[in-house]
Amino acid sequence: MEIVSFLFKWAHLLFGIAWIGLLFYFNFVQTEYFKEASREGLSDAKAKLAPRALAWFRWSAMLTFVTGVILLVGLHHSSLLNEYILLGSLMGTLMLLNVWLIIWPKQKIVLGLTDGDAAAAAPKAAIASRTNTLFSGPMAFCMLASSHLGYSADYLVAINGLGLGFWLAAALVLLVELNALFGKMGPIATIRGVIHMSLAFAAAVFCLLLFL
Repeated sequence: MEIVSFLFKWAHLLFGIAWIGLLFYFNFVQTEYFKEASREGLSDAKAKLAPRALAWFRWSAMLTFVTGVILLVGLHHSSLLNEYILLGSLMGTLMLLNVWLIIWPKQKIVLGLTDGDAAAAAPKAAIASRTNTLFSGPMAFCMLASSHLGYSADYLVAINGLGLGFWLAAALVLLVELNALFGKMGPIATIRGVIHMSLAFAAAVFCLLLFL
C-alpha cells in the first residue's frame, strides 16, 4: 500500500503544480497583459487563450482536490492528522470552491461564453482569484509543514485535541474568504500587495500554530 500512497502524493503534487502555476499566470501575467493589449489582441486572447487556460485551471484544481481527499482519508485512518494539514486542507477546499463556484461562472460571463452582466462579474472573479493567490502561500506552507513539523511528538493531535492556535488561524482563513465573497480587494489589488499579504498570512498562521 505504500507505493499506492506515494503515487497519490505524486499525482497530488503534479496536479497542484499545474493549478497554482495557472493561478499565478492569471494573476501575474494574463491580467496585466489584458490591461495593455490592443483591442484585437484582447479579443483574440479572450476567444482562444483564456477559455483553454481556464479549462486546464479548473480541472487541475479538481484533480488536486480529489487526490488530496484520498490522501486525507488515508491519514485519518492511520491517525496521523495534524493541525497543519487540516488548516491547509481547509484553504485548499475554499480555493477549489472559489474556482468552481465563483471564478469560472463569472469568467464565462466576462468572456462572453454565457449571458450576464460582464461589468458586475469581472470584479467578483478578480477578488476570488486574488484571494486564492493570497491563500496559496500559507496553504503550501501548511502542506509542507505537515510532514516536517506536524508529525513530531510535540505537534501530533487528534481531531478533538486541536489547539487555540488552529481555531484562530481557521477563523482568520474564514474571514479572508468572507471578504472574497462580500468585501473589497484592499491590499491584494496589486501584484506586490498580494505577494506580501500571502507571505504575511503564512507567517501569521505559523505563529498561531507554533505559540498557541
